[in-house]
Amino acid sequence: MTEVALLSLVEVAIKAAFAGGKAIMEVYAGPFEVELKTDRSPVTLADRQAHTAIERALASTGLPVLSEEGAHLPFQQRQSWEHYWLVDPLDGTKEFVKRNGEFAVNIALMQRDELPGGVLGNATPIAGVIHGPVHDVLYFAWKGGGAHRQHAAATRAAVPAYERVAMSTRLPVAEPRAAFTILASRSHRSPETEAFIQRKREENGNVEFAFLGSALKFGLMAEGAADVYPRYAPTMEWDTAAGQIICSEAGKQLIDVTTDAPMRYNKNELVNNWFIVQ
Repeated sequence: MTEVALLSLVEVAIKAAFAGGKAIMEVYAGPFEVELKTDRSPVTLADRQAHTAIERALASTGLPVLSEEGAHLPFQQRQSWEHYWLVDPLDGTKEFVKRNGEFAVNIALMQRDELPGGVLGNATPIAGVIHGPVHDVLYFAWKGGGAHRQHAAATRAAVPAYERVAMSTRLPVAEPRAAFTILASRSHRSPETEAFIQRKREENGNVEFAFLGSALKFGLMAEGAADVYPRYAPTMEWDTAAGQIICSEAGKQLIDVTTDAPMRYNKNELVNNWFIVQ
């Protein structure tokens, strides 16, 4: 795929993220009901309406869409995809329900990779967008194009991607810190995470923490606001793909702790292994 073609798809993804964010905020502004999926995770009208808005916005590309709130096609149908969209319409539904503003829209453009397929997947992200609609912050990146952050982003919804880059901050940015900083989830802490934290205390002495919900954590890592983000708890492919390419273009790596290699996608089962971003 040429850079011109890739950049045009990044532009579509950004507009789709804004459409999803708008749908989310319309629900967020009033009372809403919370339902539970079969796995006991929460879902709201905002999840569904954001999915519809994003799917509509991405339709012009003609690429398949694999979304948390859409139909999950069997691997036999997905395995031949060369490019597709991987979408979490509302990442951080628990944070949405708490009304703390720490939720996001995730959209990644995926490409079939050149490694052998199998249980570990056959695709990797080549572009990614994370939009936090409450604070109107946008993180975006594409392969070879760097990672960028823009504030008041949706107010410039019609801006072409190459102009948006000029309006944005290239990541990482200088973040002086007095101590080794671990980025942690507000909603997910496991015994394995606590053991990892203890190891880092032994290695680095003084350890500090930064807390944030949803995929916005990947934005903080790309900024350089923390040294490491361990995730020893379940995630799905749509939770991490956009964040992986954003962090990668900012000089970080999202490593699957099972393979000690970058996370791969489009697996038979869409559950990720544990991972570390550093």
